[in-house]
Amino acid sequence: MRLGQHVIAVVLPAVAAIRAITDGTHPALVLSAAGLFLACYFFGVQAAPHRGGGRRPHLWLLVLSLVWVGCVVVSAEFVWVAFLLWLLAGHLLRWRTSIAFSLAVFLVVVLAPVMHHGTTSYANVFGPLIGGVFALVISRGYLELLKDAREREALVTTLQRTQTELLGLQDELALSQHQAGAMSERTRISRDLHDTVAQSLTSIRMLALAEGAKAKDAPSQTALSQIETIARESLADVRRIVAALAPTELEDHALGEALRRIVDRFRQDTGLRIELNIDATVPALSPEVNVVLMRITQSALANVKQHAHASFVVVSLVDAADTVRLDILDDGKGMDTTALAGTSRSDNSGYGLEFMRSRLRELGGGLDLESTPGEGTVISAHVPLRKDF
Repeated sequence: MRLGQHVIAVVLPAVAAIRAITDGTHPALVLSAAGLFLACYFFGVQAAPHRGGGRRPHLWLLVLSLVWVGCVVVSAEFVWVAFLLWLLAGHLLRWRTSIAFSLAVFLVVVLAPVMHHGTTSYANVFGPLIGGVFALVISRGYLELLKDAREREALVTTLQRTQTELLGLQDELALSQHQAGAMSERTRISRDLHDTVAQSLTSIRMLALAEGAKAKDAPSQTALSQIETIARESLADVRRIVAALAPTELEDHALGEALRRIVDRFRQDTGLRIELNIDATVPALSPEVNVVLMRITQSALANVKQHAHASFVVVSLVDAADTVRLDILDDGKGMDTTALAGTSRSDNSGYGLEFMRSRLRELGGGLDLESTPGEGTVISAHVPLRKDF
């Protein structure tokens, strides 16, 4: 389109100049007018090759139009160049402004023959009218096509980015599920070792100590002492194995300490202000609940770090009568919760929330989300307290 516009800008003034000279207009005057018009046109194009007219295309078009009016004063043949002005008007001006400008150009085109020859014809009126409408429609249509092309390009780019994020999310989910399964199995093995082998070794040691105190002969005392020593050393080994199988953040079996370490690590990694509040009345929780609440905290803080653009975060562990509640609050950009109501997810946060909910449902709990765009987010996970905790 730009190349065609440049060709028109050269051909129409050239045709007009040739016709004007043929009609007897002084050649020097005609060539000067045509040259001035072309110089003004290409100066504007050079200032901004993709739009024309530099930073002020309206001013450039006005100057170009005034130069054209001067050309029309020299010869009525320059009305041919109006077609180029109509193209530029549709390209550079708003719709209503371009119509007003085109009408003004059309008025000059109609009056030019009257000014030079004292008369006009229907051809001099309807021909330019049809040409002007045609030029204006073509120019506006080109802009609409260009707009649609840019929107399609942006859509394709967004889809490609979303696909890349989705693939990364699938890998992350697979890794998280693998880690969760491995941790669950490690926890089960450590609990089984503690409840079976460790308890049996403790019983053997106690029996050996009790019988050793009753034994009268030296060989029996020596054998029972050796049994007690082997049982004590084996029990220590089993306890080390159980400790090694437990999640590292929960080695001391204290969820509060694990949350403090997670919060401290988040503060060091991001530099954000973060507070941790833990009710002193929170009872001891089962290892399964400890692990789930710890992982939910890690996942929620990861979302805050990647998406929230927050400056302040609060993590709270609350004793709520028959439930324990974990709240993560941030003052970030928030989100539209209605977009997460469906079953399909298109972003990382949606999958992360669904993953949290599935973990909590396994324990009889749930997850609540409160968020408003621009006003932050609150994630609240709750798990019922059971008598066997």
